[in-house]
Amino acid sequence: MNLDFTQMTPYIPYMLEGIWVTLKFVAVALVIGALIGTVLALFKISGPAPLRAFAIAYTSIFRGTPLILQLMLIYFAVPQLTGYDITPFLSAITAFGLNSAAYISEIIRAGIQAVDKGQLEAAQALGVPYRAMMKDIILPQAFKNILPALMNEVITLTKESALVSTIGYLDLMRRAQVVGASMYRQFEPLLFVGLIYWVLVMILTLIGRRIERRLKASDIR
Repeated sequence: MNLDFTQMTPYIPYMLEGIWVTLKFVAVALVIGALIGTVLALFKISGPAPLRAFAIAYTSIFRGTPLILQLMLIYFAVPQLTGYDITPFLSAITAFGLNSAAYISEIIRAGIQAVDKGQLEAAQALGVPYRAMMKDIILPQAFKNILPALMNEVITLTKESALVSTIGYLDLMRRAQVVGASMYRQFEPLLFVGLIYWVLVMILTLIGRRIERRLKASDIR
């Protein structure tokens, strides 16, 4: 086994910059996914028939096709169809945000439906408006139920973020490929960024567990 990590030392700061680049686009994509996903979940639960059908079709399409295909379609189809030269970053947050929305909508829908129906009936009996009822009563309770699933989606999105290297976005994976090409050695930089991904996932897992413990503690009080 011929491993030599010393050659990689000058490139380490360059690869570490990829952490911020990766987390930045993942965070933006998650915000987009959460916003659209919440709207889609409400459409599925209580929206009129056309909006409910749209939400179901949207979820089916984005869950039923590969994420890398969606990324490629946005990156290559937008310039071809509109003449707008879309950047890798905008392509990444659009594809990952729209894809994440499909999964988050199902998570939120399941969480809302898991809330005790008595809460809904009590709010309706008190004349609480639908929007206020969802914002102040139903969604906060649903959040506690869906937190593990949401954290799993965050972790999955972080790992799948490596797909954006296929469109030239300088995330962790792409930087490892660039360094590997410069060194004529691929294994060491790929192993290094693999360790970084693992550390990121472990940190996210610990954050999720800590939030869960706090929510359980607040319920006991």
